[in-house]
Amino acid sequence: NPYAGLVSHLRASWLSGKTRPMEYRVAQLEALGRFLDDKKQEILEATELDMGKPSFEAFFSEILLCKNELNVTLNNLCHWMKDEHVDKNLVMQLDSAFIRKDPYGVVLIIAPWNYPIHLFLVPLIGAIAAGNCTIIKPSEISKNTERLIAETLSCYLDNDCFAVVTGGVPETTRLLENKFDYIFFTGSPPVGRIVMTAAAKHLTPVTLELGGKNPCYVSDTCDVTNVARRVAWGRFFNAGQTCIAPDYLLCTVEMQEKLMPALRAAITEFFGPNPQESPDFGRIVSDKQFRRLQALLGSGRVAIGGQTDEAERYIAPTVLADVLPSDPAMQEEIFGPILPIVVIANMDEAIDFINARPRPLALYAFSCDSKVVNQVLERTSSGGFCGNDTLMHVTLTSLPFGGIGNSGLGKYHGKFTFDTFSHHRGCLHRNMGLETLNTPRYPPYTQQKLGLLTTTFEVKRKGTCTLL
Repeated sequence: NPYAGLVSHLRASWLSGKTRPMEYRVAQLEALGRFLDDKKQEILEATELDMGKPSFEAFFSEILLCKNELNVTLNNLCHWMKDEHVDKNLVMQLDSAFIRKDPYGVVLIIAPWNYPIHLFLVPLIGAIAAGNCTIIKPSEISKNTERLIAETLSCYLDNDCFAVVTGGVPETTRLLENKFDYIFFTGSPPVGRIVMTAAAKHLTPVTLELGGKNPCYVSDTCDVTNVARRVAWGRFFNAGQTCIAPDYLLCTVEMQEKLMPALRAAITEFFGPNPQESPDFGRIVSDKQFRRLQALLGSGRVAIGGQTDEAERYIAPTVLADVLPSDPAMQEEIFGPILPIVVIANMDEAIDFINARPRPLALYAFSCDSKVVNQVLERTSSGGFCGNDTLMHVTLTSLPFGGIGNSGLGKYHGKFTFDTFSHHRGCLHRNMGLETLNTPRYPPYTQQKLGLLTTTFEVKRKGTCTLL
C-alpha cells in the first residue's frame, strides 16, 4: 500500500507521546493561525479560481469562521484537557473517579470541495487540540485550493505528526485501506457509505458529515421581505454549493405568489439586474456539476432566473415555482443556485412532507408566530434547526453541528470537535489500603454481605423531574 509507510511514521510519532503535552498542541494550533494570516490572499485567490467565490464570502467562511474556531479552542484548551471528576458511591469516597480525554491516535480527515479550507481546518483544529496525529485529504475537485494546502501546510505543522495526501478516488480508496484510529469525512451520503464500509474493516469509529435536502417552511404569517432576503442569501451564498443551504421551500399557493416579487427584489438587490456581471455571485465548481444542475431546471416552471452559460459554468439565481414532489429537482440534493417551491395546504401538511423523507442536515422555519416555529421544531427531526433565518446556526461554536440518519453521524464545532477527536476514558484510581471496605463483595457470600453491598452501592430515586 503506497500510504502504509506514512501511516506507520505518524503512528510512531503518536506512540512516542510527542503530541500529548498541551504546549505542543498550542504551538501547532498557533501555527495554523499563522497559516491563515500568511496565506489569506492566496486562499482568496485559490477559492476564486476554483469556483468564482467572492472574496467577501471566502473571507467570512474560509478565514473568519476558522479563526473563531481556533481562538475558542486556544482560549479553552487547558480546561477541556483536564480530567473530569465524577460522582462516587459510599465505598469509593476516598478514591479518584474521573474521565480522561485521551487522543485516538492517527486520524484521517477527508474534506470536500465546496468550502475547501473551512471543512478540513475546523476538524483539524479539534484533532490537534485532542492530541492526535493527522492525515488530511483535501478534495481534488477544488484543485487550486488542494495545491495550496499540499504545498504550504507542511511549512507550518510538524511533518512527523501531520501530513497532506492528494489525489482522486483511486488514491482515497488506497488510503482508506490503512488502519486509522478515527476517520472524519465530509461529503455525500453515497461516498459516506463507502468510507463507513472501509472503516468497518478495522472497526474504526467515524464522523460522517453528509447532506440532504434541507426543507424550509414559510408560514402565511411572516414578513415576506425579510423571508425573501434571508432565504435568497442562504440559497445563493457560494452559488448554492452549501450543504446546509435551504434546498426547497414549502408554502401555500398564496405565499408562493407573495414570495415571487420579494425574491426577485432580493436577488436584484444582492446581485444587480444581471447576476452574471456581479462580483458577488460565484460559479459552479466543475462541468459535471454544471450539467447536472442544468438538467434540474426543467422541474416546475422557471419563475425567476434560469439563464446559464456553460463556458463560465454560470447558472443564474433561479426560483422554480409549482414544483411537484416527483420532479427531478426533488429527487436529489440540489447543491447549486436553484430554489424549488413546493406548494402545500398548511403547516401540518408541510410537517408530514418533511417527515416522509430522510432526515435532513438542516431544517428552517419562518413565521412571526413563535408557536408555529416551535411546532415545526418539536414535530420534526434534523441535524440542526434554525428559525427565521438560514445558515446562521452554523456560525456559533457553542452549537454542535452534524447530521442524523441519512444526513450524517457525529458532531463538531468548538468543544464538540475536541470531544469528537477524544476518547473519553473512564478511570478509577483506588486506595491501596482500607481492605475492610471491600470485604462485603468477596466470597463466601452471605445475606449480611448482600445487605451491606446494597446499602453502599444502591442509587435511590430522588423524585420526579420536571421539564420547565
